[in-house]
This record gives sequence, C-alpha cells and structure tokens, in this order.
Amino acid sequence: MALAASSSSSAILGSVGSHDLNAAKISSFQRLNQPVILSASSNVIHGQSWMKPISADPKRSHAMIPFAATVAAPEVLGKGESEVVEDYDKLAKDLESASPLEIMDKALQNFGNDIAIAFSGAEDVVLIEYARLTGRPFRVFSLDTGRLNPETYAFFDTVEKHYGIHIEYVFPDSVEVQALVRNKGLFSFYEDGHQECCRIRKVRPLRKALKGLRAWITGQRKDQSPGTRAEIPVVQVDPTFEGMDSGVGSLVKWNPVANVDSMDIWNFLRAMNVPVNSLHSQGYVSIGCEPCTRPVLPGQHEREGRWWWEDSKAKECGLHKGNIKQEQVPELNGNGNGAAHKNGNAAVTDIFNSQNVVSLSRTGIGNLTKLENRADPWLVVLYAPWCRFCQAMEGSYDELAEKLAGSGIKVGKFRADGEQKKFAQQELQLGSFPTILFFPKHSPNPIKYPSEKRDVDSLTAFVNALQ
Repeated sequence: MALAASSSSSAILGSVGSHDLNAAKISSFQRLNQPVILSASSNVIHGQSWMKPISADPKRSHAMIPFAATVAAPEVLGKGESEVVEDYDKLAKDLESASPLEIMDKALQNFGNDIAIAFSGAEDVVLIEYARLTGRPFRVFSLDTGRLNPETYAFFDTVEKHYGIHIEYVFPDSVEVQALVRNKGLFSFYEDGHQECCRIRKVRPLRKALKGLRAWITGQRKDQSPGTRAEIPVVQVDPTFEGMDSGVGSLVKWNPVANVDSMDIWNFLRAMNVPVNSLHSQGYVSIGCEPCTRPVLPGQHEREGRWWWEDSKAKECGLHKGNIKQEQVPELNGNGNGAAHKNGNAAVTDIFNSQNVVSLSRTGIGNLTKLENRADPWLVVLYAPWCRFCQAMEGSYDELAEKLAGSGIKVGKFRADGEQKKFAQQELQLGSFPTILFFPKHSPNPIKYPSEKRDVDSLTAFVNALQ
C-alpha cells in the first residue's frame, strides 16, 4: 500500500469521528441499539462500554496531538481491557471468513481512540467507507512524502469533505530530506534503489506516528503483491513497528480487506458511490509517489506500476517489510542472529542512518575499545541491518541520537554481522543482535546494556546512570 510522509518531531495522527455521533443510530449496518448520551462529566455511554474524550486521556503520547479533531474520538475503557492479552493468531483464524465490515467493527471496538486508519489516497478509501458504516468514531492519517501527484492531494481534500473528517498528515524530517537531495539529487532512487528515499520520506515518519497508537488499520490485500502479501492475515501483531507501550508485540495491525480481491473492492466502491482518485481513470492502480508510480497496461499486475526498474517480487517500500518472506532475507534463528548469505554479509539496505549516528569501521571501534581516557563517552549499537529486532529499534535509537546531540555523548553504530561477527563476539561482548554498549569517559571497559527494552526512555536511563 502506498502512503503519504512529516517532519514535525511529533507525528500528528489525531483524526476524528467520521460523522456526527448520532449517525450510529441511522446506519443500516448499526451494531448498537442504545443511544449515545453525553454526561456532564464528558463521559460517554456507548452501548455497554464507557468512553472518554481524547483530551481526557492522561496517558496519551505527546507524539499524537489531535489538533484538527471536530468530534472527539472516544477511548474504550472496558474493565481490565488493557490487561487482556489477545491471541491474535487465533483471532485471525476466527475472522478469516468474516466480512471487511465485521473486521473493521471489531478493530474499532477493541481499540477505540488508540487505533487509526492509514490512508494512501488510492483504493484504500474503502477502509474509510467501512469505518463509516460501523457507526463508530474513527481516525485517519496519511503520510505526505512531498512527492505525491497533484491528483492525490486533490483527492485528500475530496475525501475530507465527503466524510466530514480531518485527515492527519505526517511529514518527513526536513533536515533528512535536504541532506538526501543535496548529496544524491532528486532522483537517486533510479540508480541505487528506492529503499533509502522511502525510509526517509515514509518509514521513519510512520514509525513515529505509530508510537502513539496501539493498533493501525491498513488496506493490504493478498492479491496486491504475490511475492510479499500472499499470506497476510486479517489481524496480526505487527512484526516491524512498535506501539505506544514500546517493544516487540506492542502494536496490532489490522488488514480488513486482506481476503478481498481488487474487482470486489471496485464493485463495492461503485455501489456505495465512494469518491476515488482521478489517477485510476488514467491507468494507475497502485498509487504512490509521482516519480515512482506509473500506469499499468492491460494484463500487467498492479504492482508493476511501482518501482518498475526493480525486482518485481519484493516491491515493498518498508511500511510492510514484515511481509517479506523468509527466503528473501537472511535466515534468522531463534535468538535473532542470522545465517549470513554466501559472502557472509547480506546485501540489504542499511539502517540507523541518522546524521546523529556515527558509523564506525572495525578500526574505529577497535581504537575506541583501546582508549582508557576518552574525550567523550560513546553509546554504540552492534547490529545487522537484516535483523528484525534491530529494525524495530531503529526509530528509538535515531530519536535517542537526536536527543543526545550536543550533550557530549557520541552515538555510533557498528555493523557486526558477516566477517565482523567473530571479532564482535570475541572483543565486543556480542551475544545476539542488537547488542548495545556504553563506553564511559574514564573507563577502558565498555558496559553492555542488559535489558531487552529498547525504547528511548529506557536507553536514556541507562546512559544517564553511567555518564
């Protein structure tokens, strides 16, 4: 699914109820028979569940500021709900034959104010229509990469007016975009692949946005990309990104139309008189950024219009890189270490590419370990770019590096897989990826971070205790 991208250090995701709350009583698809009552204390009775408005939530992440909400999307306060651990593999099987409307209703019911629809400006407008039909409040966000077609921007405006909502736009970091364009030009992706540009304009902004949620809703379908999406479930624990509680497993990903094919999507959109992007009438099917999207010819698969100069079997921008099948990446064993490719060093896109993170060579980190009196303390991650646990902490590590910039603490990375792995195991305490080391200012021995919590607050506490 193509999405759009934001540069504010806070990812803004606060969208809104799809329409007046009374619409829940009007929809022919209504699931609730009781009226909505607003009490003087701003609590809401919605069927059997207690709700409260977004502004009343003291736990809300500062990364999510609902600046444009016209209807406060309520948060479900079911008894003990936050303590219940759902078996999402079982839920996915139970919902395998469910309709998209039923799946959407389940998602919105379970997560209330802590879930949002990711809208790309393409046929995933169907998600907004299904959300409207549930009669429940919902939120919508979109990544604005700054390189979308004019028709897509016009479509965003049309959708907002049609549904009476405010889409919350998320943008890439302007400094990162500027550095990429100045160093490599506007169209470097035609020469060295789209991953770097997508990471800056889409993946990192999305990562920040999702840190303010417990779940998100995507328009992925199995028929969109046989090489990467053929096995996606209707609901899953997100294998790539983290939610507001941080850590692996803290974010749930819903794919309500996973089992619906393209023809049925379009039949539904036409039947419901839903507005669509005008690019579709020009031969565009899968729509992303303007330089990387083109119309497809009759008989071509829709993903052939995306990044057409690259391998057709792995066309993902990074938003859904958890879809990549095992044989397409270095094999992982149980503890996250990898069996390297034939040359011992996987040819995959590098990570931790923030301007605040110093890339250390073997000589550089070797010299660092020999210094007994360092001019500055260092925090260094030993990583492998193919490791899913390293990928999951990329956002928090980059954010920490930005936070520590100018503090006198240097933040670095050392790629420790392949030919460097044995050295890292013998000299740098590498156990599994990622391994995080702190090199104090006046001590020769690095200190290994002992926890599996890799969120910014935990890493900051570790650094502050040792500097």
